[in-house]
Amino acid sequence: MSLRTRTRAITTTAALATATTAALTLSAAAPVSASTAAGATAAATVPWSASHATASAAGDRWVESGKLVLDGTLTNTGTGCYSVWTRFVHDWVVMPYTKHAEICGAGSVDFTATKSYTYTVTGTLRVCRGTTDTTDCGQGVSITHWPIG
Repeated sequence: MSLRTRTRAITTTAALATATTAALTLSAAAPVSASTAAGATAAATVPWSASHATASAAGDRWVESGKLVLDGTLTNTGTGCYSVWTRFVHDWVVMPYTKHAEICGAGSVDFTATKSYTYTVTGTLRVCRGTTDTTDCGQGVSITHWPIG
């Protein structure tokens, strides 16, 4: 074994040990269950937020008993009507948009939505002007991207 190969092996082993220690420290710091996205209950939540013109929506999401749960608030500071919509893709099949909340005028409205969830499901949330369609919307935010660590 050459010195260069031996140095690489030592460096790789040290990096792996550091990463393993960091992962163990992280899992000990946050009480997250070992379940997967397709599994049952997850203890940790992930924040999300989206906006368009005078409206914004924000909340948390998590996976519970095989379902994606979105809990949030739609807030409007202006006079128009706005709504919150999600769209999911399951196994390459694009599903239609689903409306979860709407508000006209200034104020806030809370909402909760659930969707069956597996590894092959991806989803986007958008805030849109109006309450009947998704023709005038802000940028969509992923609600199925899970942070690592």
